[in-house]
Amino acid sequence: MKERINSIYKKLSDFYGKQNWWPGEGLEIAVGAVLAQQTSWNNVEKALEKLKHANCLSIDCLRSISLEDLGKLIRSTGYFNAKAKRLKNLMNLLDINPRPSRDELLEVNGIGPETADSILLYWFNKPVFVVDSYAFRIFKRLGIYEYNNYDELQRLLIRNLQNKTQIFNEYHALIVQHAKNICLKNNPKCVKCPIKTSCTYSNNN
Repeated sequence: MKERINSIYKKLSDFYGKQNWWPGEGLEIAVGAVLAQQTSWNNVEKALEKLKHANCLSIDCLRSISLEDLGKLIRSTGYFNAKAKRLKNLMNLLDINPRPSRDELLEVNGIGPETADSILLYWFNKPVFVVDSYAFRIFKRLGIYEYNNYDELQRLLIRNLQNKTQIFNEYHALIVQHAKNICLKNNPKCVKCPIKTSCTYSNNN
């Protein structure tokens, strides 16, 4: 399993090249992680630009701005009223503890494992693997993991990779790239796939 998971990483890396991902830095990463829930990154970028233009990409502003005004700024991301509340909850935590633990992040209403781990990996450089819907799709098709348990798949990947932030960062970014370009939810482009020889889905279609 270890050899296979690392081989897939190398093939994806050779095919797509270095990703240098996540977009943004500092607090923008945490805000982006919340806004990215159930929407595309293009919509998140629009909201982040509005927040920057309003000089409101800071803990102080995000805590003091009204829910209504914050909702208007992040409207492009959908579910903006709920996300505004989540951002305020997160800012309250960050105001108390600038470097919260995973458990503390998960205690914030509206922050789940994927969002918490994105913050830990991309902002605080903690070696955690971010598992998202793309990861479930790809590793299921590869025949590596067929269930939908976040913690189980995360443990499987961490156990079989070097415990390095850079590798977890790049691997997650490569999975996102691959899922968006080739391993599509519907009508995947298996002919172009650099890991098709390792894929049970490709071999059965």
